[in-house]
Amino acid sequence: MVAGLNRAVRDADTSVMPIAATPVADEVRSLPGLHAAAVSLLPTRATLLDRIAEETAAADVSPAALVLVGLLRRDTGWPLPGDHLDQVAAALSANVRGDDWLARSGPTEFAVLLGAAAHHAETAADRLLEVVAGTGVPGLTACAGIAGLSPDTSPSEVHRRATLCLTAARSIGGGRVIRYRGTRR
Repeated sequence: MVAGLNRAVRDADTSVMPIAATPVADEVRSLPGLHAAAVSLLPTRATLLDRIAEETAAADVSPAALVLVGLLRRDTGWPLPGDHLDQVAAALSANVRGDDWLARSGPTEFAVLLGAAAHHAETAADRLLEVVAGTGVPGLTACAGIAGLSPDTSPSEVHRRATLCLTAARSIGGGRVIRYRGTRR
């Protein structure tokens, strides 16, 4: 079975389908004790930026938003062990909608591309923060930053805006969601 998983991981192209719907992710979830592959199966930031570019082209017709979920530790602040990151990745993967797209954005950040306008993404972000809190990892909480996609904004700028909001949310504390509005009001 592990050989089949390794073959599936090698052959999987997770950049073209949401991780929640991939056969590889389903196989990882079905193997007890094999959580190490969950984070490594997620698409990278480079793939995320490519996906944002694809989604941006249709943003006029179908609004979309980027939600960055950043993990926070309430105890030591030391980096999270890999198995804790895998728990979070598996929980997020299991809880994103079928048309949403999950990726890894940084060492302790996950990105979710939502097929919804930025102001509707706040509800989804709150739900994702509850998912992180429900993983059972002691001392772990999360924040989120949201930025809407638009045809006149580059993928790296969308990511920068969401990162800016995530950084502001982290400075306030766990459970915060901040959406980029483009003004200082």
